[in-house]
Amino acid sequence: MKQDNNHSPFKEDNYTHNIRKNEERRLDRRGFMKTLVGAAGVFAVSTLPWGALAAKELTGLSKKSYPQLKITDISSLKIGDAAQFAYPGEHDSALLIRLGENEYRAYQNACTHLKCPVFWSKEKDEMVCPCHHGIFDARTGAPTAGPPKRPLPEVLLKQENGAIYATGVKRYEA
Repeated sequence: MKQDNNHSPFKEDNYTHNIRKNEERRLDRRGFMKTLVGAAGVFAVSTLPWGALAAKELTGLSKKSYPQLKITDISSLKIGDAAQFAYPGEHDSALLIRLGENEYRAYQNACTHLKCPVFWSKEKDEMVCPCHHGIFDARTGAPTAGPPKRPLPEVLLKQENGAIYATGVKRYEA
């Protein structure tokens, strides 16, 4: 067999046989935009259930049920004293204050400014956030000084059989 180095090894007259000129661009601008819009649509539709749940929660249409929790016996809490407890979950800190003979208030004790813990000051008859000097009225939970603008979430209470029970959390209304 005789080798001829002056010819192409293929039966073509050029070396561009591997280029698909008709399908050179498989994804042009229009195709890219269609893909992008389609992906955005799929993403939007997939987030609708979560958006509906969030809207339902924010508008207050869903009634939350809270467990009833015994906080303390009435006899073990003196007037002016406070008891810390976890409610409604085990990681949600709250504070029960006995303000009078038959007057009790309880609040979730995370400051409404930046969630720092709030402490009861028996001497000043107020709740204090030490992080930014926020002060809350113990009878209403409303801020009286400092940067907090919203009141502390109130824990609903019930007296029964010589004990104080937490029964729910009052929603904050603007």
